Amino acid sequence: MTNTIPVTVLTGYLGAGKTTLLNRILTHEHGQKVAVIVNEFGEIGIDNQLVIDTDEEIFEMNNGCICCTVRGDLMRIIGNLLKRRHKFDHLVIETTGLADPAPVIQTFFVDEDLKEQILLDAVVTVVDAKHIWQHWDAEEAQEQIAFADVILLNKTDLVTPEQLNELEKRIRGMNAMAKIYRTQQSDVTMDALLGVRAFDLQRALEIDPQFLSEDAHEHDESVYSIALVESGAVDMQKLNRWVGNLLRTQGVNIFRMKGILNVAGEENRFVFQGVHMLFDGTRDRAWKPSEERKNELVFIGRNLDETQLREDFRACLVR
Repeated sequence: MTNTIPVTVLTGYLGAGKTTLLNRILTHEHGQKVAVIVNEFGEIGIDNQLVIDTDEEIFEMNNGCICCTVRGDLMRIIGNLLKRRHKFDHLVIETTGLADPAPVIQTFFVDEDLKEQILLDAVVTVVDAKHIWQHWDAEEAQEQIAFADVILLNKTDLVTPEQLNELEKRIRGMNAMAKIYRTQQSDVTMDALLGVRAFDLQRALEIDPQFLSEDAHEHDESVYSIALVESGAVDMQKLNRWVGNLLRTQGVNIFRMKGILNVAGEENRFVFQGVHMLFDGTRDRAWKPSEERKNELVFIGRNLDETQLREDFRACLVR
């Protein structure tokens, strides 16, 4: 797996600060060569002196970074980039401000060839702290927050601390799993963005205990997160049946799901995650003797019935 290229998917509503962030990634001396795929942009100013030539699909910058614009299929351009595999260490894909990030994320689950060569590192969403309220109800804005592993609350200098706390609380209610950074001018350390391995199943999800506090249960938004914590061991057959049925019937409404399970008869933790109808699970490290073997699941989506989810999951436990 060491030869896989980590991929960061960058998303956020129009004007939130994605391009500023992209400039930072491309001009920062982080010692990594980054390839950037810019979605449907025509041109993008990099530090004002460099603009992607619209005739050129892929071009190399003087600091070793590579830029390209998606004019066709994302898979095709990634394929073309992989022919220059030795030229870069990390791939960043910027989605348009009005895009639902799910199809981009799903690309990495679906294509078997790609799965062996690239590893989804994290979905990073830039949120405009001042203007987000104006399009809070827009489906894309909510989906971008729901899919995020890392959220930049940007333009914090334009709002009061009270407004910022309120916004962070509402975002937590929608997505209890994301790491939130408060920023101005999209200024954040590169190690908060690149190589965070938030999407890496091998390294596993460590759910922060505070994520499971009552804050995660305020369902006043159309998108929200639900956390289930249950002790006991899981019957894998029952779980597979339940998850299969759940994704068939509710997959459209489940944006993300992640969890750590204690599987009956197994000494290792089982870690899984899903995006809409796609589900992927793997054996993780062994349980430590000091650890309580419990099951922790988080669902992010809309129209989810918490009571039903809890009951159905409990029915998968070994009696």
